[in-house]
Amino acid sequence: MKAIYTILLALSAGFVHGADGAPPAVPALTPIASLDVPRYMGTWYEIAKYPNSFQKKCVADTRANYSQQPDGRVQVINRCRLADGEIDEAVGAVRQLGDAQSAKLEVRFAPAWLSFIAAVWGDYWVIDLDPAYQLVAVSEPKRDYLWVLSRTAKVAPAAYDALLARLANRGFDLKRLELSVQSD
Repeated sequence: MKAIYTILLALSAGFVHGADGAPPAVPALTPIASLDVPRYMGTWYEIAKYPNSFQKKCVADTRANYSQQPDGRVQVINRCRLADGEIDEAVGAVRQLGDAQSAKLEVRFAPAWLSFIAAVWGDYWVIDLDPAYQLVAVSEPKRDYLWVLSRTAKVAPAAYDALLARLANRGFDLKRLELSVQSD
């Protein structure tokens, strides 16, 4: 009986993983084809995210506000509510990689004088965005980070479920997603 169980386990591993035991290949992540950066400006509410170390103290009301500065740069201000009710804020810069429609962005929250160091910039790829610019998914090439953002604090369940289905089809582990609390 133990031998049959071992064979069945090995066979099932071949279906879940590759025949060589490796995880199935996930296609390389690509951003959306085109991003209208001025249209992306404004406030985005965090609906869900993969938990991460730099947001671990945030308990509610996480949002990001993007604004184009007079010199053409893009500023982002991330805010969240902490357990003691205080608001935490981080001010960063955004730069676009590639042409004017590229959805490959990078963000930096380190001081500006460190911006010449590549390691202070993090990938911020817009990987899913509805045509009305109301619901977006942002990640990076390794899929270690994921954020679902919306122009409103609440999202229609059908729109959210459709986005989750698209993310699952692109190799994201939906079990890692953590819903965010928005009080408005």
